[in-house]
Amino acid sequence: MLAVKTPDSIPVEVSREAFRNAMSVLAAAVNVVTTDGPAGRAGFTATAVCSVSDEPPSLLVCLNRSASVYDTFCTNGHLCVNTLTSDQHALSNLFGGKTSMAERFATADWSTELTGAPLLNDALINFDCRIGSRVSVGSHDILICEIVGIRQREGGDSLIYFQRNYCNAQQLMDG
Repeated sequence: MLAVKTPDSIPVEVSREAFRNAMSVLAAAVNVVTTDGPAGRAGFTATAVCSVSDEPPSLLVCLNRSASVYDTFCTNGHLCVNTLTSDQHALSNLFGGKTSMAERFATADWSTELTGAPLLNDALINFDCRIGSRVSVGSHDILICEIVGIRQREGGDSLIYFQRNYCNAQQLMDG
């Protein structure tokens, strides 16, 4: 457990369950993160993705070091963050499960650009990236990624994960 201090400086233990429950109320875009290269082709579903800087354009992706794809991403050194549309929850589940990589990639249309990482052709946004550095925190590595290309689709609504369910922006606004 992590000890935190309350405003009155009394240490409080924060359990894993309490942390996970609190994080479930933070809405996040759902992404399929992909790579291909000398270590092979791999992909996983992630909500732990956010911007770092616009100068240089960069973002971060959090990846559990015990994930089966961890070594593949680290060895290849590049990735693509494919932000899913509101109708792609089945693809999110597929890349978040125990399905083989061949099956995951067979269910959608892919292309490549500068890095060679697979870009989902009908994603809302594709961020083609080189992994610049890694920082280890707890069970995860934070991959700091330099964006070398962006492809953005006209229109569409982002798939969002909120309170352990998929939704879209309109559903969040409607309550």
